[in-house]
Amino acid sequence: MATTTTSMTTTGVSWPARLRRVNWGVWLVLAVTTVIALFPMYWLFVNALTPITSTPPLTPLLWPAFKLENIQRLLGGTKFYTQWMINSLFIAFVITAFHIVFDTMAGYAFAKRRFPLRNLLFGLVLSTLMIPIHVTLIPLYIITRSLGLIDNIWAVILPGTAQVFGIFLMRQYIQTLPSELEDAARIDGASEFGVFWNVILPLCRPAMAALAIFTFVRNWNDFLWPLIALNKPQNYTITVGVANLQGEFMTDWGIIFAGAALAALPMIIFFLAFQKYFLEGVRMGALKG
Repeated sequence: MATTTTSMTTTGVSWPARLRRVNWGVWLVLAVTTVIALFPMYWLFVNALTPITSTPPLTPLLWPAFKLENIQRLLGGTKFYTQWMINSLFIAFVITAFHIVFDTMAGYAFAKRRFPLRNLLFGLVLSTLMIPIHVTLIPLYIITRSLGLIDNIWAVILPGTAQVFGIFLMRQYIQTLPSELEDAARIDGASEFGVFWNVILPLCRPAMAALAIFTFVRNWNDFLWPLIALNKPQNYTITVGVANLQGEFMTDWGIIFAGAALAALPMIIFFLAFQKYFLEGVRMGALKG
């Protein structure tokens, strides 16, 4: 006890005080990092709510004017903006639904089912991650054109019905689930699909929510393939449509800021709606790992 008291008095700071100081330092770093990360998004909404016609101010505005002039000009002067939002929402939701179904089924097969060359096939599937997406654009375009889907939103949906990352994510998560639950269900007479539907799927909700967030955000922000596959303005996604708002000789930055701000809202709402399950999936994965 004397040694402990001496060590505390010689340093001049008790251990609880040191811990509080360390916590304040961590919170300060997190606060600064959060401000830096969120400032571009904040600046986007500030400019969207501030009347701008030609060139944005060189000094970033810190407080919006709270005027809807840019949004009114966007919705009034852009013929297909609402259709672009509908197209993007439809594409993102349909692809996300396909991913949840197919990636979970494939992840379950690779994680729990026993079949010849399972590990080799899974390694081949993972190896496709090393292929840049730009390499597949030409064959993908040729196949899509052969199917008569060019300038159709299904040309964007069908190539994205499954993803290697999603299969890997679900496989890694399903591997952590105890096999005794499946064996108990089979003993009770459940079919293989019944095991998957009644046992695996309810336990995979956190992982599926995380996969849904990743898939929705990626497909909502996708630009290159929709730009190639869609030609008519009424078929554009929101990213392609907002990019085409830029004029050849003059750019109305107010409309572009308003379009980008409105395009970011569904993504923010989607993340906030599923963040509980996303954080739960990260936490459970960390504990099981």
